[in-house]
Amino acid sequence: MNRSVSLGKPPARAEGAERAERPPQLRRIFGLFRPYRARLSVVGLLVAASSLVTVASPFLLRQILDVAIPQGRTGLLSLLALGMILTAVVNSVFGVLQTLISTTVGQRVMHDLRTAVYAQLQRMPLAFFTRTRTGEVQSRIANDIGGMQATVTSTATSLVSNLTSVVATVVAMIALDWRLTLVSMLLLPVFVWISRRVGKERKRITTQRQKQMATMAATVTESLSVSGILLGRTMGRADSLTKAFSDESERLVDLEVRSNMAGRWRMSVIGIVMAAMPAVIYWAAGIVLHSGAAAISIGTLVAFVSLQQGLFRPAVSLLATGVQMQTSLALFARIFEYLDLPVDITEPERPVDLSKDRVKGEIRFEGVDFSYGASAEAAGAAGEPAGPAVEHRTLESIDLSVPAGGSLAVVGPTGSGKSTLSYLVPRLYDVTAGRVTLDGVDVRDLAFDSLARAVGVVSQETYLFHASVADNLRFAKPDATDEEIETAARAAQIHDHIASLPDGYDTLVGERGYRFSGGEKQRLAIARTILRDPPVLILDEATSALDTRTEYAVQQAIDALSAGRTTVTIAHRLSTVRDADEIVVLDGGRIAERGTHDELLALDGRYAALVRRDSGAGARPESDADAGAPGGSAPLAPVAR
Repeated sequence: MNRSVSLGKPPARAEGAERAERPPQLRRIFGLFRPYRARLSVVGLLVAASSLVTVASPFLLRQILDVAIPQGRTGLLSLLALGMILTAVVNSVFGVLQTLISTTVGQRVMHDLRTAVYAQLQRMPLAFFTRTRTGEVQSRIANDIGGMQATVTSTATSLVSNLTSVVATVVAMIALDWRLTLVSMLLLPVFVWISRRVGKERKRITTQRQKQMATMAATVTESLSVSGILLGRTMGRADSLTKAFSDESERLVDLEVRSNMAGRWRMSVIGIVMAAMPAVIYWAAGIVLHSGAAAISIGTLVAFVSLQQGLFRPAVSLLATGVQMQTSLALFARIFEYLDLPVDITEPERPVDLSKDRVKGEIRFEGVDFSYGASAEAAGAAGEPAGPAVEHRTLESIDLSVPAGGSLAVVGPTGSGKSTLSYLVPRLYDVTAGRVTLDGVDVRDLAFDSLARAVGVVSQETYLFHASVADNLRFAKPDATDEEIETAARAAQIHDHIASLPDGYDTLVGERGYRFSGGEKQRLAIARTILRDPPVLILDEATSALDTRTEYAVQQAIDALSAGRTTVTIAHRLSTVRDADEIVVLDGGRIAERGTHDELLALDGRYAALVRRDSGAGARPESDADAGAPGGSAPLAPVAR
């Protein structure tokens, strides 16, 4: 990977460096709203109009107190009172329209963020998901983006609205009496300083809280899945899992309390001071009058206090908005970390598109090396502190050729790189060195859709959606007819079982397919691949979960499907690979032996030892020197993966 992105605890940085990073992040946040500039402009106009209407009310009040009532002008009094009522009505209408538009824009921005994160995760390599807890990924999309809802839907509008109200109110206060305005503004710098301190504190706590929520989400996802429940109950760990979850929840309670109470006393002091300001204004007006300066009329004094009280609400809200924005920066940072994760496996700028009808299916591995790099990026994405890159070489100097329509079987001990080798063809991983070609074209130069149409994969880890049988099969071919689905199911030897179910093909398979046995799920996966009808088949221990009788039936279906197609089979049951055109034995990431079944038996090497162990006849113990790789590696295991 060419960039390092840590999602764990960041190293300590100078405050100046943190300040330097803030403007680009703010620009990026503002950029999220750029597609909705027109709507936001309308919101701005509504906010400005609403602020002007609100400020007009105290001036009408002054005229009532200083002119209409003292002079007994009932007609003017009625007009002024009607004007105050109209300002309230107009202000309410503007507020509703403003809320509607701003909420719509905010929800669209959240939709854009969710979609962008999901699309980014779809592009991430398989290695990312093998190192990242599912709950962590879900928490980024659900909790982090959900936590920003108030910010993106109302904070921006609230900021503009309150700022406009504050400016308009201050101008009106100066117009009424500049001396009283000066008294009112004396403590404003202190209030701003307090709110900034509170904002930084809440931002820090929010980061910790979101990490804790991600940990809890991962715990729930793992322990409350069907597999997690089975494991917990059969191991007698239900109580300990509950205790562990309780401890995690307790830590979240503490963080939630700290988050809500952060700066609460300091903000309360601001509220108390602002509530006491009318008394200060009355006192200041009395001092001005006693000093012999120009008298302040009762109407002006009441209008000024009314404006000041109107100023307190947007001023306090503005300070609170600043605190909320500081908090939201922590959430935006977590989302941007996912959006900035480097995508290793990308589609070329000018991809080659192979039509399925034109794919012959010739596969070549030319000088292929592959290494798993446990890099800082992957560790950070998994929620762990970033560390130095660690490289583990899995494949080395692999040269293989599978002719179009031919079959290759790969066997070997656990960890020898068999599955990794097969995953290089559909580009679930990219080679570290050398290249893998399909019909002479490097798979890295092929369009993703073209490669997906050409290569079908049936793995040992069968995954079924919580949907009907028909919907699971149609995932391979959305426009498949009922007849095509039934034909594929018959070929996979699963149609009779589906037909015997009360709901037939409309039967829900359950979470991860747990309403079906392992063999039944495997046959559904095979039927799904048959329906896709790819020219190249990758069978990664596709019959490992089947009993002997079912395996024989499914193997017949696979043999029929493989006819005329290029097939790469990963297997530990050697009975499924005897008829392969070529059998390769991997050990330690290298090709130890290769040939047909008969040739390898005649060689009486590692493959022959596997056959003896597989059959249980004539097995003899082997020393490390006999069965291991050069240099004294471990003996060849009977179950190869």
